[in-house]
Amino acid sequence: MQDSLSRDARLALDLALTIRHDGHGGVADDLVGPAGLTAWVHAHPDTVADPAGFVAEDTALAAVRDVRAAVRALFAHAVRPDEPSPADAARLMPVHQAVERLNAAAARTPTVPVLHWSDGAEPEEHRQAAQGPGELTAVLAQAAIAFLAGPDRQRLRACHAPRCVRYFLKEHPRQEWCKPSCGNRARVARHHERHKRAA
Repeated sequence: MQDSLSRDARLALDLALTIRHDGHGGVADDLVGPAGLTAWVHAHPDTVADPAGFVAEDTALAAVRDVRAAVRALFAHAVRPDEPSPADAARLMPVHQAVERLNAAAARTPTVPVLHWSDGAEPEEHRQAAQGPGELTAVLAQAAIAFLAGPDRQRLRACHAPRCVRYFLKEHPRQEWCKPSCGNRARVARHHERHKRAA
């Protein structure tokens, strides 16, 4: 099902999943510094005009982290009445603030007129996004808006396996966790809890 996701859904989820379980009981942040954002953009080349030449700076990192915070707050809102990811539960921004932040970031890419004039045709003006410093955050915010306003949002869930902090799209009615290893951890935890109560 992951392969059938729209570009917008994939980008929004991938941005949210830069907060993840670190494998040792804590939470890791893939965007901890400019090098992390640079690597992430190189892995997501459709986010900027020149992915190979992209090198993140502190201002771009801060802007993308702001968009991610808004996306994760809105993901938490979207999965209600279920609980949000435990990574976010104690520090979610209010929904109205997250919406404002996402909308402001989406507007950072101005459009410019571009002339098209083919042989034998009348000249036409089209609008096209201008490339600039707000390009990355605008692309990410616009993808998140398209995802949150689209039908895939209904399948969004927070994984509640022990130590997991991921959001995922539910692919079948019985799916409870983001991946099989989380399901295994949840079953083991329940097994230990039952034996602890019986002892």
